[in-house]
Order: sequence, then structure tokens, then C-alpha cells
Amino acid sequence: MVSRRDTKAQVAAATTPSRPRGRPRSFDRETALEKAILAFWERGYEATSVSDLTRVMDIGAPSLYAAFGDKRSLFEEVVSVYDSRYAAFADRALAEEPTARAAVARTLREAARAYTDPGRPQGCLIAHAAINCTTPEVAKSLRDRRNAMIAAFESRIRAGIATGELPPGADARALARHSGAVVHGMSQQARDGASREELEAVAEIAMAIWPRT
Repeated sequence: MVSRRDTKAQVAAATTPSRPRGRPRSFDRETALEKAILAFWERGYEATSVSDLTRVMDIGAPSLYAAFGDKRSLFEEVVSVYDSRYAAFADRALAEEPTARAAVARTLREAARAYTDPGRPQGCLIAHAAINCTTPEVAKSLRDRRNAMIAAFESRIRAGIATGELPPGADARALARHSGAVVHGMSQQARDGASREELEAVAEIAMAIWPRT
């Protein structure tokens, strides 16, 4: 026999909207991602633990995994956003400058500015994160990005040779490697305390060796 109390409870349960399962996300994803960028930028990949990330992002581990996946997945997103938000100056220079010389010179000048910005970690995240990186997939991804920049330099230099901007005997591959070495060296020197003016002087000297027609 069903009591009136049981009947009322059943009716109330049937007419009450069901609540969504799980707690809604209680943090801003973009803000948390920016904090992760700064953490990896400052410490590198291996030295940044999940507990470091949850602390600086101000979220719990379950929220981190739900929103970003594991540490490696989060890092992949971090590098992609960093590349477009903070490191796109090389792509812009190569696309906008009229000559290979001007494009590389602008890249080096802007690297000097970006790597010493007082409001951010010094140097380049992609270069610094590779230091002591023992995760093969992450190390390869970072290496591929660095090599892609050198390949872009080389492509632009070869175009400069083809148009007569640079002499036919110019070594495009060596010039591209040299430019990449300067960019990456500037990153490390910025982390070691070099000023913007000091790195701009390095950029000027680096461009002085370029061949002229």
C-alpha cells in the first residue's frame, strides 16, 4: 500500500527538473592557459610539474585534466598559443619585408626586444623548454619548430639570391643556420641577463657578415 507521503514524493521527483551531473567549470580557461604559458616559459618542460601547474593556474588536477588533457597535451597547446601570440615576429618579418636581409635583420631586432620584455620571462619558451627535455616526443616537436624557422630563413635567402639581392655564390643554408644560431643564442643570453641594447648590438654584428652584391 502506497502512502500519501510516498505519492507526493514521487510527484515532486517527476516534476522537478534534473540537475546536470558534475560541477560546472569554475575558472576562465584562457586565463589559466596564459598562466601555464608563463610557467613553462619560466621553468621549461621537464622542470614544470603538474603540481606546479595546478598551483600557478589556481585549479585542481581534475580540472586541469578535464580542460587540457595531460601535461604533454597542455604543453602542445601552450607552444601553439605562444608561437602565435609572442613569437610570430619572425613570420611577420619574413612575410612583410621586401628583402631577405631586411627580413632577417628585423627578426633579430624584434627578438632582442621580445626576449628582454620586462613583463615576461626572458628568452624564448621554445628554446628554453628544450633544455634537459627527456621526453622524446616533446623534444622532437620543439626541434621541428626550431628547424622550421631555419628552413623559412633559407627559403627567403634563396629567393634573395634568385632575384639578385644576394650574390649567386651566397651559401643560403649556412646563412640560415647562422641566423638561427644567433636567434637561439640571443634567447639564452637574455636569460643570462643581457639587455635589449646589448642584444640589438649582437644583431647588428650578425648582419654585418652578410654578403653584398
